[in-house]
Amino acid sequence: MLNNVISRIYIDGEFVTPHGTELFDLHNPATGQVIGQVQLADEVDAEAAVAAAKRALPAWSATSREERIDALRRLHDAVAARLEDIREAVVLEYGGPVRNSFLVDGILGAFAHMIKTLEDFEFTRQVGNAVVEMAPIGVAGLISPWNSDAFFIADKLATALAAGCTAVIKPSEMSATQTQVMTEALHAAGLPKGVFNIVTGRGDVVGTTINRHPDIAKISFTGSTEVGRTIMREASGTLKSLTLELGGKSPSIILDDANLEEAVAGALGVGFVNSGQACTAGTRILVPENQLEDVVALITKKVASDYPVGDPRDPATAVGPMVSQRQWDRVQSYIHRGVEEGARVVVGGPGRPDELPDGYYVRPTVFADVTNDMTIAREEIFGPVLSVITYRDEDHAVEIANDTTYGLHAYVFSGDPARARRIASRLEAGRVSVNGGYEPVSPFGGFKQSGLGREYGSFGLEGFLEPRSVML
Repeated sequence: MLNNVISRIYIDGEFVTPHGTELFDLHNPATGQVIGQVQLADEVDAEAAVAAAKRALPAWSATSREERIDALRRLHDAVAARLEDIREAVVLEYGGPVRNSFLVDGILGAFAHMIKTLEDFEFTRQVGNAVVEMAPIGVAGLISPWNSDAFFIADKLATALAAGCTAVIKPSEMSATQTQVMTEALHAAGLPKGVFNIVTGRGDVVGTTINRHPDIAKISFTGSTEVGRTIMREASGTLKSLTLELGGKSPSIILDDANLEEAVAGALGVGFVNSGQACTAGTRILVPENQLEDVVALITKKVASDYPVGDPRDPATAVGPMVSQRQWDRVQSYIHRGVEEGARVVVGGPGRPDELPDGYYVRPTVFADVTNDMTIAREEIFGPVLSVITYRDEDHAVEIANDTTYGLHAYVFSGDPARARRIASRLEAGRVSVNGGYEPVSPFGGFKQSGLGREYGSFGLEGFLEPRSVML
């Protein structure tokens, strides 16, 4: 029997033993060893969490802007006090390299950015002779993924509370250690009972209960497109408002006037971000036909020098292990598929790195001679596997970039910012980064099958509000 069993969930301001009895193994992906278990919540627990959030809604929805800002500041400070514990949990349970500090540091940014958004947000607007009041939508179900557990809990909760909503959070069962530390931190902020509740359980149990529950008005989900479709079906019976941030197959377009050294470095950076386990990863690198071999040579050099794979605790490690054996198997199947379909392996390839026989490690892999109809160019792999695709001219580059069922993110690299901006405006993506540009509170979400709605900043806040027109 393991000593490390997480056997508490958080309902109505208290840590309670779940009604559910199923135990789920937790692994250290760097070794593949079981490090503990979590006792999973069930439908009864989810129902109790929703009931608590519903009871807390009238008082919380009536709070002032200042009271909500104060609450967010307390949450920020409470989480800041546990930031190193969260960082340790991310390394241990997820295998996130310590050098990828954004995985943890962004948690505090989620609260800080929403505080700033709330300070400036107009909850009352004049439209002709009508006063439009932006009212809290109700109880929100917040469903977060395993690839950045603590950040998504922080961001979704901060947004819901800023809007005056109460929340039921369902984190991934694979991230229970991170969730435990995060829950302890949030509890220390001393918010009113029931304002937020955290129930770790399976998606087809706890998630389904939340999605179908008549007292849940809003679902905010980050995860795969496949699961997003399931949530849409389950939520349709009660016509819930949905924010779905789903999968991606993002293009990185290197224009012919770009500094190749800088552009390739940038493309690899966004391709291998978070060990490739990121919905925003730029997994299709589009390059001019006449520059293919120059790009391939740079990729070969830079992957060898800049992207060592290994122990996530080693500050030199850039690519850590996959989160689970299942995810490792998935990534390996795509690498084999790429070889079978005739793509050229530039670096990496199937199997574990020779020096890492244990753990869920993948060799960072880049394919060349890829066409956009190949499986590795069509489907989201969610691992450190990139495809280099050539184009003839600007129009062809845009055509390839947009030839996907996804539309979450895109990247453009060019020596001419005005030209890059023109290309960016033609791309079917919710966010386009030009030469590494970034703005954390710009709206985040996707076109096409990358999702519905937007997160972050004022656009994200509006997703938890309903306009009420009072006509005078």
